[in-house]
Amino acid sequence: MALAAAAAGTDGDGAHDANHLERVWRNAQAIMDHHAQADRLVVLAACCLHDLVNLPKNDPERHLASTRSAQLARRELETLGFPRARLDAVAHAIAAHSFSAGIEAQTLEARIVQDADRLDGLGAVGLARMFYTAGRMGSSLAHGSDPLAAARALDDKAYSLDHIPAKLAKLPGMMRTEAGRRLGEQRLALLEAFRATFAAEWSGAA
Repeated sequence: MALAAAAAGTDGDGAHDANHLERVWRNAQAIMDHHAQADRLVVLAACCLHDLVNLPKNDPERHLASTRSAQLARRELETLGFPRARLDAVAHAIAAHSFSAGIEAQTLEARIVQDADRLDGLGAVGLARMFYTAGRMGSSLAHGSDPLAAARALDDKAYSLDHIPAKLAKLPGMMRTEAGRRLGEQRLALLEAFRATFAAEWSGAA
């Protein structure tokens, strides 16, 4: 199936478009280089269809999006004659990929898809996606006088820069594969260096 068709449910969200699906699949392939036993068809289908239902980050039903995506993907794949024996595995990988859903990834394929998707939230691409999403939500770039939250609580709904320590910095430690963890740590280093540089410029120290 065409990735463009798979992205039809992204509602113009440039952080969750067909390019995102392609990147997640490439991330998954890099992880599967270390897991030859993984079912590549299951991983491919889940990567392509994991964002069929895409709700805004601030939508109160955001945590339900991956489950709805899994249900819709199952129906679409059945219509296309996808192997029935693999439908449960694809649906589980889609449902479990989401950070907000809090669904435990029970299979190797689900762990690979989860890690692959989270990797796209890190590094230079993740940084661009972070600010893009913050702009869509109407968030400020950073707190005016305390960009590093030295004397206040983090609030990544109000301040985009807070999203790095509030969520993104936690992702490498949450990766379910060793390959995903290594890649995540490399990409997080870029985000942390950017945050320090940004804060210095923001505060007039650089």
